[in-house]
Amino acid sequence: MRNPPWALLAVLPVGAVLVSLLVGRYPVGPGEVLGGLWGTAPRTVTTLIREVRLPRALAAALVGMNLALAGAAFQGMFRNPLVDPRILGVSAGAAFGAALAIITGVPWYALDGVSFLLGLLAVGLVLGVTRRFGGSILVMVISGILVGSLFSALLGVLKYMADPLDELPAITYWLLGSLAGADWQAVVKLLPWTILGAGALVLFRWRLDLLSLEEREAASLGLNVRQLRTGLVAAGTLLVAAAVSQAGMIGWIGLITPHAARALVGPAHSRVLPASAALGAFTLVSLDMVSRSALASEIPLGVLTGLIGAPAFLLLFMRYLARGGGWG
Repeated sequence: MRNPPWALLAVLPVGAVLVSLLVGRYPVGPGEVLGGLWGTAPRTVTTLIREVRLPRALAAALVGMNLALAGAAFQGMFRNPLVDPRILGVSAGAAFGAALAIITGVPWYALDGVSFLLGLLAVGLVLGVTRRFGGSILVMVISGILVGSLFSALLGVLKYMADPLDELPAITYWLLGSLAGADWQAVVKLLPWTILGAGALVLFRWRLDLLSLEEREAASLGLNVRQLRTGLVAAGTLLVAAAVSQAGMIGWIGLITPHAARALVGPAHSRVLPASAALGAFTLVSLDMVSRSALASEIPLGVLTGLIGAPAFLLLFMRYLARGGGWG
């Protein structure tokens, strides 16, 4: 594609964040938003804009960006358009960590840290098993499924043990996904992992294109395939673990948005990665606006992404079958 719509892709997430400052149960006009940002509006409006809506929108943008980047990288690495960031068990591990923190009474401000570490542990187990049994893509996928199933089962045990009046509702709400508690602290926690993971994927972008070849062909071109896969998995895991630890379980973003990016900018990962990041940020900020304003009570983000993502996935899968199961 000669002229990718980079201007549009750059404007979309920024525009979504600005619109999100206007949207909510408390009506605010454009002038009040500007006054709130500059600190010249009444204190209530300034607090609403600066301390509630702006950090929540930025956190949604970072979470969406993380999930979309990880999805694009994993789809390229596994040479499979139906892969999403959950394939290696990081989400299941992070969910188990959050539930464990809730049941053991870990302070709320440390819950995301426990979730993050357990997500990393899950993928560490996957990489350990993969290295022990040959290091092939097939072994990695099977290991991810098994480790994810193990942590899902452990999560089920914790839910069975949880207090049904207090702990179980907290676990269930977290698993549904939400940015209701997002503040500047959440943004600060997300930002370094987003920069680190996204920066690593940008460095890998040219090599990621070579993974579309067979492993022997890629190796003949001087590519250390196993080392590259480990680096990609590490970068993607940091992105997903950070997103899940802050927002809970939010599916479909990492599966659908990379396909929209490829449709707009072509298959080269030097273009797909930034386009996926922009579309992921735009999508989740937009869905978060719907989540907090469509009904009297917030709709969990995981529910919204499922309602939209499942039909989109069905169309994607039918398109995939119509092309004979080929990449694209």
